[in-house]
Amino acid sequence: MGIIIALLVFGLIVTVHEFGHFICAKLSGIKVLEFSVGMGPKLLQTQKGETKYSLRLLPIGGYCAMQDEDNESDDPRGFRNAKLWKRALVLFAGPLMNFILGFILLIGMVCSMADVPTREVHGFYGKKNDDGTKVNYSRSYETGLQFGDKFVEVDGIRIFSYLDLSYIFATTKTHTHDVVVERDGKKVELDDVEFRDLRDNDHVDFFLVYESKNPLTVMKCSGGLFMSMGHMVGMSLKQLATGKVEKEEVSGPVGVVTTISEATEKSESKKDALFQLFYMSALISINVGIFNLLPIPGLDGGRLLFCLIELVRRKPVKPEHEGYVHLAGMALLFGIMIFATYNDIVKLITG
Repeated sequence: MGIIIALLVFGLIVTVHEFGHFICAKLSGIKVLEFSVGMGPKLLQTQKGETKYSLRLLPIGGYCAMQDEDNESDDPRGFRNAKLWKRALVLFAGPLMNFILGFILLIGMVCSMADVPTREVHGFYGKKNDDGTKVNYSRSYETGLQFGDKFVEVDGIRIFSYLDLSYIFATTKTHTHDVVVERDGKKVELDDVEFRDLRDNDHVDFFLVYESKNPLTVMKCSGGLFMSMGHMVGMSLKQLATGKVEKEEVSGPVGVVTTISEATEKSESKKDALFQLFYMSALISINVGIFNLLPIPGLDGGRLLFCLIELVRRKPVKPEHEGYVHLAGMALLFGIMIFATYNDIVKLITG
């Protein structure tokens, strides 16, 4: 059951991306030849007006085929004959839809919580003795953090939500961090704050303030989580580009589907499974949106780069030249996809 849900989620994320291109092309007057949900052999196909609508066997993708995407023609409604700003909007619309979907999923995730977490410190771990004195287990309190502080930065990394704190503590081995907090309406720099629960050396030695759910707090928290996930994806891509990620850690569609499946199946309750599904789906959707905006040939970002070049040169690059560049980019991406899929299959076999 988990695999089926994961495949549907992955298919939804890609279909929403392609729907962004589709609806923007339609509104811009660009001729759309086919809009397909899924990849591979056709299961169903119908035609409405000039556009074919297809449902294909493999729910792992989709596409929006527009008239004359990679060649010049006399058709005034061809993609390359559309005004530059219209083409740019059509290309950007795919990632934009992924961002919108991610934000909607985060709203669902926050709504599944009992209360809404904030960036504000509520308290610290400790206990009261029989004589009324308190024993602190929290090193962060002893090294400068106070009740009511709102996290702004940790080690130069902007804190948008509790998710940033979790990411930093999970990916760093040191317990000591330089922190910027908002205290009494002013930013305060705290050097060498040690986050450590003296009982078990855990980084998390403090409590955060939780607010009751209402439209304002839900939207505010969802926005913070959206920024956090975007930041996490950006840092991960930077680590990948700089070689800080081991090649065995690179994952493809099989790994994504497996991760979603495992997250839902291992959940202790239906509510927890729903939370995990919202979380993973939002992260993947935002990831797809950001990745597609990278200026890599073959991706939306690569095509947007050629739009920028055209804007600067005041004339387009020859379609055949641009086509060669995108073909090379797609070949590279296809090679990476094969390698990532191989990694995923090895992980499945070896556990």
